[in-house]
Amino acid sequence: MINIVLFEPEIPQNTGNIMRTCAGTGVKLHLIRPLGFSLNDKILRRNGVNYIEHCDYKIYDDFEDFVKQNQGTYYFLTRYGKKIYADCDFSNQNEKIYLIFGKESTGIPKEILKENIDKCLRIPINNQIRALNVANSVAIVLYEVLRQQNFPNLLFTDPFKGEKYLEN
Repeated sequence: MINIVLFEPEIPQNTGNIMRTCAGTGVKLHLIRPLGFSLNDKILRRNGVNYIEHCDYKIYDDFEDFVKQNQGTYYFLTRYGKKIYADCDFSNQNEKIYLIFGKESTGIPKEILKENIDKCLRIPINNQIRALNVANSVAIVLYEVLRQQNFPNLLFTDPFKGEKYLEN
């Protein structure tokens, strides 16, 4: 029920990292055009490693197309948000949650944010930078949602080297 939405992503490295995070957490990724790269881009694939094939994603022509096809609670991550993401209650696992992140250069358009001002969230930072990297921002907020839901369907031990790896 958790979804990551990238509004007009521009940098393939970020999207590749986000695809890997989505694959590793089992959340769906929504990409809203225009994309600043091709999904066959070598850089995108390098950052997603070989995990992209495990990422459930869908592409939309524009924001209106996305809204028509997806109902649920939208949260917009923006430096203009007045609410802190960690203060939200994301604990309802039956709620369809969409975490929407803007393009790297300009974020989410002001018109969209103004229409959804009560759902605009912020990650606190100091005054030395404008914003965090979008891939880092996705990971921060996504893992807060997952934490509040007790990490549904995620593993608490390593399946590759075994639960007792450090003890052996």
